[in-house]
Amino acid sequence: MSATAVHSLWTTAGEVTSAAPGDRFTAPTIEYAQLAPVLIVVGVAVLGVLVEAFVPRRHRYTTQVFLTVVALAASFAAVIGLAADGYATKSAHIAAMGAIAVDGPALFLQGTILLVSMVSVFTFAERRLDPASHGNRVDSFAAQAGSVPGSDGEKAAVKAGFTTTEVFPLVLFSVAGMLVFPAANDLLTLFVALEVFSLPLYLLCAVARRKRLMSQESAVKYFLLGSFSSAFLLFGIALLYGYAGTVSYAGIAAVVDGGVQDIDPALADTMGNDALLLIGGALVLMGLLFKVGAVPFHMWTPDVYQGAPTPVTGFMAAATKVAAFGALLRLLYVVLPGLTWDLRPVMWGVAIVTMVGGAVVAITQTDIKRLLAYSSIAHAGFILAGVIAASPEGISSVLFYLGVYSFVTVGAFAVVTLVRDAGGEATHLSKWAGLGRRSPLTAAVFAVFLLSFAGIPLTSGFSGKFAVFKAAADGGAAGLVVVGVISSAVAAFFYVRVIVLMFFSEPKADGPTVAVPSPLTMTTIAVGVAVTLVLGLAPQYFLDLASQAGVFVR
Repeated sequence: MSATAVHSLWTTAGEVTSAAPGDRFTAPTIEYAQLAPVLIVVGVAVLGVLVEAFVPRRHRYTTQVFLTVVALAASFAAVIGLAADGYATKSAHIAAMGAIAVDGPALFLQGTILLVSMVSVFTFAERRLDPASHGNRVDSFAAQAGSVPGSDGEKAAVKAGFTTTEVFPLVLFSVAGMLVFPAANDLLTLFVALEVFSLPLYLLCAVARRKRLMSQESAVKYFLLGSFSSAFLLFGIALLYGYAGTVSYAGIAAVVDGGVQDIDPALADTMGNDALLLIGGALVLMGLLFKVGAVPFHMWTPDVYQGAPTPVTGFMAAATKVAAFGALLRLLYVVLPGLTWDLRPVMWGVAIVTMVGGAVVAITQTDIKRLLAYSSIAHAGFILAGVIAASPEGISSVLFYLGVYSFVTVGAFAVVTLVRDAGGEATHLSKWAGLGRRSPLTAAVFAVFLLSFAGIPLTSGFSGKFAVFKAAADGGAAGLVVVGVISSAVAAFFYVRVIVLMFFSEPKADGPTVAVPSPLTMTTIAVGVAVTLVLGLAPQYFLDLASQAGVFVR
């Protein structure tokens, strides 16, 4: 740094300190009422940590479940209140000093995340599926997460009836990050939200009661690959700051559009440099595509889905996708609208390999959780077709698809928790042979979810696929729709194969049993079936709701 530059820094500092006291610092204005959905969840999450510290162990489970459900319900009520006050339409604006957008897409996605999280929490709280251990009911989570698998410490914790009730505050912290992620209006808020919802998920993946080594392995893989994606995202943010001189979405968009005349002298050499814009935008996109599980950033998905406790897998598969696609939409429609044509070939390529790769590789899977993981990758490709449409219909179709897909996913993983043998969940496909004869209701419900994934008419999956493919075709991406339809046909094969296996195969004498769940898991499955059928038979109201919520505030 030159002597002149150092001198100017000192004189600037001197001028600020000699200013009038009232000019030194402007207090931030925070619209607490408009941030209520996030603040409620964060507040109760902190309260949940205190419960772990001060409430007797035998009362923690009941207290945590009650607090978690109340927090999510209250936060959802706050979202409904904001929408009723017009913040989804005419009153949409930027809150918290430009950090958070309160608009239609943000409120729609937040509402979806909260409802999905609530039905997911019921599967977290389930305690009737495993046989009682030493007279104590047990759930899907390790007795003592910090103990080494198979050690004397773990055996003592199981014998004492310990449970890892910390999972409930962790879920709330993760949900809080997910609520901010699609509403973030600057790149630093986006990054902080990403870390806030990712770190609890890394921990949740590692605390399975059964198959603990596989669970811990999945958490390590998720953590390492997630760290790489966060690094790409952060590097992209740095490059975009060098390009625009700001991290706010509107500020970057203004520089992209060429509407900024006032150039910061410190950034005069880099501002407006298209190389920084393209590379930075690509790196930020890479970080978001990792979270949605798009090819080639999908390698973590099957291993993590298989190794994590199944309630965590269902929650992660549904809620994370909603939050990540929300952030991706806002980035492409608010920050980089001027780059639509530059990014279009790349996004086309990603969407095609994601649809085809997910559908083709799923055919080879022999584990039901891995099959659903590759299914989720294919669905990420279908949703990307709506994102690429670059139109209001594209936004509303993606919002609708995310709402549909998330409930079906949680319901499907809830059914997976019910099919059990001596080793816990029986996830190998061969174990599901003849399930329709052993437990017709369970198999029928799972078949409904599989038909919805396949996009069969009269299910919500068909309504969602039709909406995104129609938006893509209208947006000039007819070729993408053709690939999507072919991929859907390929995907339908392995969904139907599972249905045939359940209903038209002879059950084995030593096959698994179907556990009778408590009303908690029953509620999760019932909600999934209801959403699948209602949005399949009468989707119009919800399509209209998504289209009304489809305008981003800049």
